[in-house]
Amino acid sequence: MEAANHLMLVASGLIVFAIMAGAAFSRIGAPLLLVFMALGMLAGEDGPGGIGFSDYRLAHSFGSLALALILFDGGLNTSRQIMRKVLKPALLLATVGVVVTGGVTGLAAVWLLDLRLEQGLLVGSIVASTDAAAVLLLLRVGGLQLSQKVEGALEVESGLNDPMAIFLTLMCVEFVINGLPGSWAQGAHYLGLFAWEMGGGLAIGLAGGLAVLLLVNRLPLASGLYPILASALALVVFSFAQTIHASGFLAIYVVGFVLGNNYFPSSRAVSRFSDGMAWLAQISMFLMMGLLVSPSALVPLLVPAFCTAAVLILVARPLAVFLSLAPVGFTGKETVFIGWVGLRGAVPIILAIIPVLVHAPQGHKIFSVAYIVVLSSLIVQGWTIRPFARWLGLDLGAPETSEEEKPRADFVLDPHVSAGVVAEAYGLSLSVGEHRLTLDQLVRTRLGGDAVEGARVPIGVADLVIREMDEGIIRQLGLELDPDRPSASDLTLGGMYRRAARMVRSTFATAK
Repeated sequence: MEAANHLMLVASGLIVFAIMAGAAFSRIGAPLLLVFMALGMLAGEDGPGGIGFSDYRLAHSFGSLALALILFDGGLNTSRQIMRKVLKPALLLATVGVVVTGGVTGLAAVWLLDLRLEQGLLVGSIVASTDAAAVLLLLRVGGLQLSQKVEGALEVESGLNDPMAIFLTLMCVEFVINGLPGSWAQGAHYLGLFAWEMGGGLAIGLAGGLAVLLLVNRLPLASGLYPILASALALVVFSFAQTIHASGFLAIYVVGFVLGNNYFPSSRAVSRFSDGMAWLAQISMFLMMGLLVSPSALVPLLVPAFCTAAVLILVARPLAVFLSLAPVGFTGKETVFIGWVGLRGAVPIILAIIPVLVHAPQGHKIFSVAYIVVLSSLIVQGWTIRPFARWLGLDLGAPETSEEEKPRADFVLDPHVSAGVVAEAYGLSLSVGEHRLTLDQLVRTRLGGDAVEGARVPIGVADLVIREMDEGIIRQLGLELDPDRPSASDLTLGGMYRRAARMVRSTFATAK
């Protein structure tokens, strides 16, 4: 009992101190995840805390669970309208971009770190993907106001590229242990595994998302139980996919996406609970990763690992982004910025634990290199993203909304008011992702290029009406509360199937 109490005291104290320190250091622009990781290192065996922690298996299991919760929250907050706009560039970044980044970085690691080819490619694969926790945290609380195209591409990429990096890492671990494939048949075998992992993860995520949506709509529960049920069911889908060697990370992201883009009575409660769980997962995961490493073990590798990080940040990621986005219409400034926002976080560290667990040659060295690369990315990129966006002219600077500009009793609304504020004030139904948009953004994403005076946008039991426009700018919106409510049949299994099918068709059919 005494040991358990001591453990709870240390764990809760670290989390509280991490939150307070993050709030303090964020005032000078420090990336929050870097603060959390640094506190973990200070609490570790080489720091004043003196806490010894070297359980790689526990760290990998907990990190995978935390990442699953973060991706579920990311899926909840990705609207269908944004997905339709950025699916193609995000897929290219998550596939071609990851392969190019890993290949270029891996070849550099062979020379810089004195590794064999397969070991260098393993290093490249481990650090190839942007981190969902780092990118989502940056976009949500970093104070940046980017265009929907840029922000959506970064969000969706970070949710989709982890499965690719995981597959490449596992493949390269096998290469390190058993050697490179020696025949076309072996190469075809790996392609089949990749197709199953991605296709299986997508299919299981869609089916699981529909099942979760059905249950949260049909089961009569106390209101506080719905968020717990939704999260637990999402983890069931994740674990099932992992068990049959499909991508559980892709599956749980898709579950979140399906839930976030379909109305159900407890949607706001699920969103708030998931947001809190994602924050707890991020804080705990980065604290644990800080505890796991001994800074003294990193010192001999600092120079070559920093050089590897430089190749990744300055060469591999920008090249991969340029090749991925060249055919899809991003401007030069947008491409440069997306190339810089390639933050590495806990995912590379979780992946770098795998060579240690399987006792691969140079496993501990590869882990240490990945850790230094992550620290370098958080310091260099995380600290400079907002100034860089401003320098490129991509930070739109969200306008402040005063209390007088909030929704008024005459139902005339300011286009810059948060859609989530209006939805809560009038009891309207929006998807989880749409709650983060302004009314102007909501109307434009729903209407596409048809934003003209008099145009209507249904939002559950109300209509948003464009009352006034001036040279293409929406000046005033009205809210009419007289449309019919959705019929009870919309909440049946058939109705939810039809809505989900329409959502999937509209998402993929317009992704060009």
